Amino acid sequence: MRTSRSRASRAPEARDGTAAGPGRAPEVLVLLCSVAAALTTVAQPVVLGRTLDLLLRDGDAAPWLALSAALLVGELLLDSLTALFTGRCNATWTAHVRARALTGLLDAVPDRARPFSPGDVGTRLTLNATDAGGAPAARAALAASLVTPLGALVALALVDPWVAACVCAGLPALALVLRTFARDTGASVAAYQRTQSRIASALLEALDGTATIGAAGTGKRERARILAPLAELAVQGRHMWALHGRALARSGVLVPLLTLVATGVAGLRLAAGDLSVGELLAAGRYAQLTAGVGGAASLLGAIVRGRAARDRTRELERLPALAHGTERLPPAGTGELELRAVRVVRDGREVLRADHLRVPGGSTIAVVGRGGAGKSVLAAVAGRLIDPDEGQVLLDGVRLDRLTREALRTEVAFAFERPVLGGGTIADAVASGARRASPDEVERAACAAGADGFVRRLPHGYDTPLAGAPLSGGEHQRLGLARAFAQAGRLLVLDDATSSLDTATEHEVNLALGHSVRPGTRLVIAHRPSVAARADLVIWLEAGGVRALGTHHELWHTADYRAVFGPAEATATAEATATAEGAAPVDGTATAEGMTTAEGTAPVDGTATAEGMTTAEGTAPVDGTAPVDGAAPTAGVGPARLPEPRPRPEEARQ
Repeated sequence: MRTSRSRASRAPEARDGTAAGPGRAPEVLVLLCSVAAALTTVAQPVVLGRTLDLLLRDGDAAPWLALSAALLVGELLLDSLTALFTGRCNATWTAHVRARALTGLLDAVPDRARPFSPGDVGTRLTLNATDAGGAPAARAALAASLVTPLGALVALALVDPWVAACVCAGLPALALVLRTFARDTGASVAAYQRTQSRIASALLEALDGTATIGAAGTGKRERARILAPLAELAVQGRHMWALHGRALARSGVLVPLLTLVATGVAGLRLAAGDLSVGELLAAGRYAQLTAGVGGAASLLGAIVRGRAARDRTRELERLPALAHGTERLPPAGTGELELRAVRVVRDGREVLRADHLRVPGGSTIAVVGRGGAGKSVLAAVAGRLIDPDEGQVLLDGVRLDRLTREALRTEVAFAFERPVLGGGTIADAVASGARRASPDEVERAACAAGADGFVRRLPHGYDTPLAGAPLSGGEHQRLGLARAFAQAGRLLVLDDATSSLDTATEHEVNLALGHSVRPGTRLVIAHRPSVAARADLVIWLEAGGVRALGTHHELWHTADYRAVFGPAEATATAEATATAEGAAPVDGTATAEGMTTAEGTAPVDGTATAEGMTTAEGTAPVDGTAPVDGAAPTAGVGPARLPEPRPRPEEARQ
């Protein structure tokens, strides 16, 4: 499969402008302000010590007092700027991480993104992105926090080397505390984030199925299922806090101890006359600042959390995406589709095999088969939502993987069982796509999809916001069809896109495909015999392979083919066909005298026709009936009646 190895390889061509990232400027501003504040903190003790000595000696301490005040005010201003730039840095990097991860998810090959549940994705794009976005500022703050103890240690060595030596003796113990904390926190944070993701996934699944849960009365069980990981989350949370508290406690013991020892040594030096009172004050303060390296535990914890969170967002960012070529389709093409030696393998199992499959341009092709036969995989390969593991797919003689993104998406359109319409208005939803459809095109497409009527009954018609439109499942699906019709190019793939429509509406949509939508090739996933009957050709899939390619009339004589649509219907139709050669009555439908159907027109399922009705040559059969050219059913078959309801097998979606 031609996919990019990582998101980084295609980062420069990101369309949202986030590929280059915010750079190091926000982090550098935080670092500069933090370092400046740290240097100001380091300078204060020696200035205060000098001021105290001058005051005790009745010297001119005014300049030093002014300098002390300036350092204090400067520290406050620099701390304020550090907080401001830290907030901006966190917001900028969080937005960048979130955008990169979302872009990676949306650009990914659908099969590769499917293992990530909605709840898991939501956790990665919210909590994890926030933690990852805070890591750069935390790194800058950590670097600046080391300036203070190092600068204080240097200043302390200048004031009195003996006091500095005492402080240095305790620094390895503080470093060991930080190293242990960073090592143990990493694994704990990763486990905590995974458990958060599990809870979010279970919650979203329950929200999506609230009607089912309410009808089944399983609310308590679902609540218990969602909250079950909370006990594990609590244990992990307590462990994280225990690690953090342990590090702070150890440093909290070491810091006062080092400060006490340093102050004691400085006092002895003062008694010996080797230090002044001001130098004693400075030495005590510098000893405290040097031992303050233990306070870096909080920043170190933020960096560890950010690193673990960034690994999770990168999994979305680095999902493999389809690579596009530089070629375009020939201008006079009709939409001829060809699959050559195509193989698609999932988890070591071959889910699609098409050695040489050619679909004539401008024709309507129905794809039929039992659940798991590979229908949706064939649709995805034909429209290049995925690339085959082996073989080639060509449209008008050009390999799909060699087309530019623009050429591919403007000439290949999809309609799905559950279309995602996005936000905005009804008109925006229908017009959106590889190209922006005009208002006239939007209305024509809505009419073809049978959506214009209910759209005009909405409060603001096509300008009604989607969020405020009370749409049924069938209406939602018709808007998805309208969008596909507005974007229709040489190839239009309908992947179970009419499953929520009633039979009459589906019939109208199929008729509109022939005269109200841009001409081209139509590839239709079919579950009803009437849909297959109206197609020019039928691709019959079985266990991932193409078992047969022919017309519905030709394939209907095969019992296995009839069984695809349901055993009851296949048996009834087979008996009817065997009883009267050439007679093709619609299941449960009586014909009436004197009425003739138009050539090539398929009556709607369940329509009762009049006695003596004569079918025209080439008429497409309904629900699996086998017509004979020019044959007229026997007059007076019986009174007109609706067909008996037939169970429809559940199709497992690919």
